[in-house]
Amino acid sequence: MYKNQSKQCVVLAAGLSSRMGKWKMVMPWGGGTILDSALASALSFCDRVVLVTGFRGDELKAYYQDHPRIDIVHNADFEAGMFSSVKRGVAAITSRRFFLALGDMPEVTPDVYHALWCRPEHGTCLIPGYDHGKGHPVLLPYPAIKLIKNAPNGTTMKDVMRQLETKVIPVDTLGIHWDVDTPVDYEQVARWSRVM
Repeated sequence: MYKNQSKQCVVLAAGLSSRMGKWKMVMPWGGGTILDSALASALSFCDRVVLVTGFRGDELKAYYQDHPRIDIVHNADFEAGMFSSVKRGVAAITSRRFFLALGDMPEVTPDVYHALWCRPEHGTCLIPGYDHGKGHPVLLPYPAIKLIKNAPNGTTMKDVMRQLETKVIPVDTLGIHWDVDTPVDYEQVARWSRVM
């Protein structure tokens, strides 16, 4: 089943945005929204994106359902936490390795995906690094699929990654650290991205 070598990415967009105080996925960013920007970066390199929805999922489905390279899966149990969305997304993956990205990171650039994919370590979890810090997206190897699918309740992605060989791949993009969780984050990242 997992012989497909296409470039696939799970993008998580299911959360409540409770720390933002409003639904951050559709907040303005560039000429679109925060989620538009995150998806555009993934789609600029990947053949297929699995978009995991949850909170207000019907709205995201209506907006993206006609995109030929976005497959939408809904996590009805999204309030159980992020890992429940990871499991839902991974269930739809058909390739031997895949990216895992966050829908609230609008400044990840396409070269990050390229830098991770082009490394020869196919059995290793690859993590982008910039300025001594690790970020997103991550490129997960085939063994991660089974680990995620079989993980018990209460598992986190950190738990899964501890069971895998990992390697940090240097990139030149500060955006791998910029997730937009709060109004302060939103203002700071918007300001920094204009400066950069």
